Amino acid sequence: MGKSLIATSDEAKALGDKAVALIQESGQEKAFAAFNDTAGDFVMKDLYIFVVDMSGAILAHGATASLIGKDMMGFQDSTGKYPIKDMMEMAKTQSEGWVDYKWPNPITKSIGNKSTYFRKVGDILVCCGVYK
Repeated sequence: MGKSLIATSDEAKALGDKAVALIQESGQEKAFAAFNDTAGDFVMKDLYIFVVDMSGAILAHGATASLIGKDMMGFQDSTGKYPIKDMMEMAKTQSEGWVDYKWPNPITKSIGNKSTYFRKVGDILVCCGVYK
């Protein structure tokens, strides 16, 4: 058997923390370029980094470049959840957390259950989600 392509929650949190460290060390511009590189250090197994500002706009996305610049605040998944809005609400009272919703898996291309870890860094959220 080959190595698993399914990451764990601990791996998602670790990649998110690594992304936050890069922003703090190198600034947003360099960090976002690294996050957007689909062959780079911030795409691992089925994990990737995405960054959202507090208005719900995607600033960086390691799996779907076409989402960069899009306002996702009103995005609703197939179960009626608003994951970006939920993250924003949680970020008002806590600096990190987890939000569950449905989203396409970049490896299987099917809609899967996803749990995304976010960390607030200034006025942005750095996010990395794991598929369950």
